[in-house]
Amino acid sequence: MTVSRLRSRLGASVFEHVAGSEGPERRERIHSTTGPRWFDEERPIRRVHADASMFVGGLRALLLQSLHPLAMAGVNAHSGYRGDPWGRLQRTSYFLAVTTFGTADDAEQTVRRIRAVHEHVAGTAPDGRGYAATDPRLLRWVHIAEIDSFLRAHQRYGERPLDAPGRDGYVADTAHVARELGVIDPPETEAELDEQIRQYRPELAGTPEARSTARFLLLEPPLPLAARAPYAGLAAAAVALLPRWARLPLRLPYLPVTEATLVRLSGRTVTAGIRWAMTAPSRQEHPSRREQPAEG
Repeated sequence: MTVSRLRSRLGASVFEHVAGSEGPERRERIHSTTGPRWFDEERPIRRVHADASMFVGGLRALLLQSLHPLAMAGVNAHSGYRGDPWGRLQRTSYFLAVTTFGTADDAEQTVRRIRAVHEHVAGTAPDGRGYAATDPRLLRWVHIAEIDSFLRAHQRYGERPLDAPGRDGYVADTAHVARELGVIDPPETEAELDEQIRQYRPELAGTPEARSTARFLLLEPPLPLAARAPYAGLAAAAVALLPRWARLPLRLPYLPVTEATLVRLSGRTVTAGIRWAMTAPSRQEHPSRREQPAEG
């Protein structure tokens, strides 16, 4: 097998897992449909969400989000992530793709569907407190944990890290999507993002459900044997991006020397490999339509 064929096959395999069987059709619609978009081609959100660093950021986001007991209770009861982890990934991938790259009409329709689903997600957490996916405070936690993770992963493993204005621009871009989903007062700058994360810390805890989720994500991924080693590199990179205060509740290690050397090298190697596979030569003539992580 030639290198180019191997590259194409690897890229297609990754894309199928991330985007599902409908991925090619959805990608065509997202990038070929004419009409205004929420974000033009030069906006920071497009740079971040098109990069392979999203694989690291996505894992970190799930770990960080799990620290809110009410958010974790909702995920445990309603998301089906253990029974259908790839389906959840594909739905998330499509949401990110259509809101970042798709037409405004398609983005708005997708957001309306998600908000309708949220209306039916409610229950009682193990500690007796009620939760609802429409709770603006929970919505904001999920949002800030996600964009903090995507941004930090991009700054460490992205092909073109953002400068300070670009980082503020990314946070501002994502605030537009957050408001459409019902988030109240999302951060508009990197400093505001850091401050809002800090404000949530008293509410966070390492529940048994959160630790079980961490074990599933890091040690029990539903992957073939050949994919376990690259995934381990991504998982280690995601953990290394978590602050120390987030690791202790999840019983995750803190190994600063190893993380600064072997883990960082492994993360860069794996993300570079994904980037190489998903930008096959046959697609490089059309950069806006590459098989990128956020495309569904």
